[in-house]
Amino acid sequence: MRRIIMSSPANTCLLDPVLTFLVREFIDLLLPYITRMVNASLRQGRLPDPQKHAVVSPLLKKSGLDASDMANFRPVSNLTFLSKVVETAVARQLNDYLAANDLLPRHQSAYRKRNSTETTTLRVLSDALSAADGQRVTLMGLLELTAAFDCVDHTLLLKQLQLEFGFADTVLSWLTSFVTGRTQQVAFDGHMSATTSVEFGVLQGSVLGPLLFVLYTAQLSQVVAAHGLTLHQYADDC
Repeated sequence: MRRIIMSSPANTCLLDPVLTFLVREFIDLLLPYITRMVNASLRQGRLPDPQKHAVVSPLLKKSGLDASDMANFRPVSNLTFLSKVVETAVARQLNDYLAANDLLPRHQSAYRKRNSTETTTLRVLSDALSAADGQRVTLMGLLELTAAFDCVDHTLLLKQLQLEFGFADTVLSWLTSFVTGRTQQVAFDGHMSATTSVEFGVLQGSVLGPLLFVLYTAQLSQVVAAHGLTLHQYADDC
């Protein structure tokens, strides 16, 4: 837990009761209590409701875009520091399990060790060169999903985690608690919106959100392969 806390970004959310730098400064004093809280969450298979609330900050996707067009903003969720600590502990265990059992999508290069945008580029180039060597034509179709993270269906995601990846019992209960029953407020121009429930999606700005999205879309490669094509992915870019 000490390594997770000390290596985490020092950002502080509006929801944090204590500034992050103070948690680090007094880590020796606070570590036993934080460790007990994290272990209790994992043992009980649930994330406490206060840690499932987010303050969403709309950020421009690229500098220079028209700020009057809401489509140019990306909703980034600011979460409590403790919730990110718990998420990081869970993410490490999930990644170890997925890697040990070779369950991660082979052609998905995002959010995994030793993979990057460069990995995807090299794979696509290699496929094209191999096709040329075999005197075959390469046709490339590019797909980018709109608001991909925000459209994740929680029921389908949890079924996917259970049936395709073998999550069950306390692990599945914790993941169910993590994705459901969430609330959020939007902070913009010094104002805060009313609290609303989050019925769909995985949070941009969370630790586990990207990994859950990768698992949610894992079967896409099987659909593409069934049609005799090759798929390479980086997050929601296919």
